[in-house]
Amino acid sequence: MTPTAAAAGIVHIGQRAPQVSGAEMVAALVPPPQFNGATFESYRVDPAFPSQQEAKEKLLAFSGATSVVAERAGFFRRAKKMPETKPGVYLDGGFGVGKTHLLAAIYHAMPARRKYFGSFIEYTALVGAMGYQKTVELFRGSDLLCIDEFELDDPGDTMVMTRLLGELVSSGTRLAATSNTPPNALGEGRFAAQDFLREIQSMSASFETIRIDGTDYRQRALDGHAGVLTDTEYERAVADAAATGLASDDPFATLIEHLAHVHPSRYLRLLDGLVQIGIRDVTQLEDQSSALRFVAFIDRAYDAQIPIRATGLSLDQVFGDEMLAGGYRKKYLRATSRLIALTHS
Repeated sequence: MTPTAAAAGIVHIGQRAPQVSGAEMVAALVPPPQFNGATFESYRVDPAFPSQQEAKEKLLAFSGATSVVAERAGFFRRAKKMPETKPGVYLDGGFGVGKTHLLAAIYHAMPARRKYFGSFIEYTALVGAMGYQKTVELFRGSDLLCIDEFELDDPGDTMVMTRLLGELVSSGTRLAATSNTPPNALGEGRFAAQDFLREIQSMSASFETIRIDGTDYRQRALDGHAGVLTDTEYERAVADAAATGLASDDPFATLIEHLAHVHPSRYLRLLDGLVQIGIRDVTQLEDQSSALRFVAFIDRAYDAQIPIRATGLSLDQVFGDEMLAGGYRKKYLRATSRLIALTHS
């Protein structure tokens, strides 16, 4: 069945089977609710990392904004125009430094008639649902395409995205993307990237890379570990949430198994109406495919800012040392950061 919001009660994500049409996927290509009000002015620059202020000023110019609060000067000044030698900007930096906030700020600030904002997986899923040519026709002539969490995890994604972006750039579309990996290193450690070097280089040539350094803002006020509840505390937390809203309650193993049967583009719909996610008996993940699906699920939960309550192993330990040493290390670390934040929210 397709999940629908309820006033209150307990539901099981493992029993939800959402369906999403191509039209619904397109309609969802806007910034997540937590970034509805994201602006350049509300981006908190860390003075310890000058690249943040530099990135902010470059992106202001890219978006066409005419003024910015100059923190160091203490007054409004006209933003400097940067040479527009490339049709896109690529925000390269670690997780938790505000890249998505800045990407959403570009979206909100750019005076564009047609603009879209989505995660990398949403765009590739749209191609799968609508077909490549229809997707090109949909986006052709658009003013701006924002791509969050840009990753090339397999050759198919590489070919699809390089072709798609190439066609859109030629039609005048401007691009803005974020990633934890520089564009010339996408795919590194995941598949035989050297076999697709020409395609990767062709795509990266469309972007002006802007480096953003900093520390993970999500962990500045946290103890570095995800919250873990006792069985009694968990039952109370689920009951309290279910008294006023819709709360989920699933064993970790059941949730992981269910994610294998739902396309990642539908994960957000698994969370429809929820005010809290409950996960019992968390254990360490052994299978990389399961781990990557869980990362995609947590990304959607974080976008929706839904608190997580859990028992068992601390959620910041679900990705083992072997996984953290592999090509998906940055994905797992980003998910860990988000898990810590959501279990403390």
